Amino acid sequence: MTNYTEITGSVRSVFMTGTPTPASALLTRAGGIRGLVYTALPVTTFAAGNAIAGLMPALIAAVVAGALVMTVQLVRRESTRPAMFGFAGVAAGAGFALVTGRAKDFYLPGIWMYLALAVLFTASVLARRPLIGVVWAWMTGRDDTWRRTRRVRIAFDLVTLMMAAVSATRFAVQFYLYDTDQEGLLAVARIAMGWPVFLLTSTLIYLAIRTAMRTLPRGVPE
Repeated sequence: MTNYTEITGSVRSVFMTGTPTPASALLTRAGGIRGLVYTALPVTTFAAGNAIAGLMPALIAAVVAGALVMTVQLVRRESTRPAMFGFAGVAAGAGFALVTGRAKDFYLPGIWMYLALAVLFTASVLARRPLIGVVWAWMTGRDDTWRRTRRVRIAFDLVTLMMAAVSATRFAVQFYLYDTDQEGLLAVARIAMGWPVFLLTSTLIYLAIRTAMRTLPRGVPE
């Protein structure tokens, strides 16, 4: 679910502030250092639990870890979005692994999600409605006339294709590890290709949005 956060988090930040966002703000959108820990905790717990105690204890521990993260964030009145999407992914993965009895299937929903996103991002560019631009227009209350401005459309085409490439890479790497039964490396890949990649993609999304806002400022006919 990281891709959803990358898109909406970047769009919302630029729209609301209207000013350049420093690198530290990207980390803030990810929930800070604590948010990165929250995101990695269920996967790390599952991997460690499966290696030490077996599948069923690992699944229970991962679901409990996800629930604990959400509880802590609710108590602290922090943004619960990372935990909510993380917990949904943990629950879906746990369900798959429980049904099949194979630990590696814990990662399967996320793997197929990456493929679906890669197709979606690519298709949106081919349809001349790059998804990043569509989300930006929706969140800022604009119509689709932005697509007639070549500079803006190209900026959103490029950043949407970047998201397609990132999603495809995530799928390719993790499916290979899944297919070759490398469960330990799957956990490492899921964490390493999550929030760390978000910091890069969010920066590029931010730059595309800044280009659109400077080219088509509010109050100026598009």
